[in-house]
Amino acid sequence: MDVKEAIAARRAYRALEPVEVTDGIIRELATAAQLTASCFNNQPWRFVFARDGEALAGIHGCLNKGNEWVHRASLIIAAFAAREHDCIIKEREYYLFDLGMAVSSMQLRATELGLVAHPIAGFEPEKIRGVLGIPEGNTVITLLIVGKKSGDTGGLTQWQLEAEASRPSRLPLENICSIDRYDARLGVRAQK
Repeated sequence: MDVKEAIAARRAYRALEPVEVTDGIIRELATAAQLTASCFNNQPWRFVFARDGEALAGIHGCLNKGNEWVHRASLIIAAFAAREHDCIIKEREYYLFDLGMAVSSMQLRATELGLVAHPIAGFEPEKIRGVLGIPEGNTVITLLIVGKKSGDTGGLTQWQLEAEASRPSRLPLENICSIDRYDARLGVRAQK
């Protein structure tokens, strides 16, 4: 699978089935993040890979309602960074951008490995920090939910079932990019 194919194949599925999470899989995902570009090569990203029952159960207690599907995941990766570990150029705080790029690299590698890597925002960051022992000063941006795509959609809400069926719509290209100068169509937001 080349990069273009991985980008096209990547989906945020919720219907998951267990998969054996080997040290090799963790190494593959971590290496994908490690090789990501960052401001002045600061590499501000940090990750906790939770795969044992106790760690996963602790994370489950930090999830928002509607994320019960996460209980089927074989691996949950907490992605976090500290502001002072990366470039701050005027109002631009690169740690958030650089962490996002590293997570994206992990998602694409997971897709190549035949896995789903679904980032979520529906959790309580302070509780996650406590459960996983992440030091203060770190911002937990996302949890990356990893598993194998399943046909068993039991336990998903109606909205989640509909999202499983087809890729959510994307904005037209003219609403996300223009050439040489800003175009007012760039201000159009996605409809939920």
